[in-house]
Amino acid sequence: MFENVKSDWAANHKSINHAGFRTLLVYRFGRWRMQVQPKFLRMPLSFLYRQMEKHVRFKYGIELPYTVQLGRGVTFEHQHGIVIHGNSVIGDGCIIRQGVTIGNRHIEKPLEAPIIGTNVNIGAGAKILGKVNIGDNVVIGANAVVIKDIPDNAIAVGIPARVINAKFEGAQVD
Repeated sequence: MFENVKSDWAANHKSINHAGFRTLLVYRFGRWRMQVQPKFLRMPLSFLYRQMEKHVRFKYGIELPYTVQLGRGVTFEHQHGIVIHGNSVIGDGCIIRQGVTIGNRHIEKPLEAPIIGTNVNIGAGAKILGKVNIGDNVVIGANAVVIKDIPDNAIAVGIPARVINAKFEGAQVD
């Protein structure tokens, strides 16, 4: 937990006042508390986590459940309107801006969630929906709606999002 917190702190401008860092600190605590055994010892920690998670959600507008698989060095560049599905996977070094939704697409498939690679830069207002894979080093434009896989090293924009630039041979450009 502490190694992750150190990398989160570095990624979030080395400031405890940064809303993204505070959100990640609560998230890391939520993950850590699940390791405490037996369950009755975990109960007060769970109560504390729920209170802190509600505070973060209401004050900063960032919904980040402890069940998300989150890499190191993730940055919430701006706050408010960020919703992340509990089954999502987000790689190391990703940047997430305000108004981003990372969630499921179909009510009939509530557990399907996106898998996001490393060093992905997600623009303000972008929506990544359903069981999609986002490659490494991808840039997702502001307000893009991603409903299909995006290859590594690509730039995706539009509604629905399409790849407009792929930096390596073999990527399909729509």
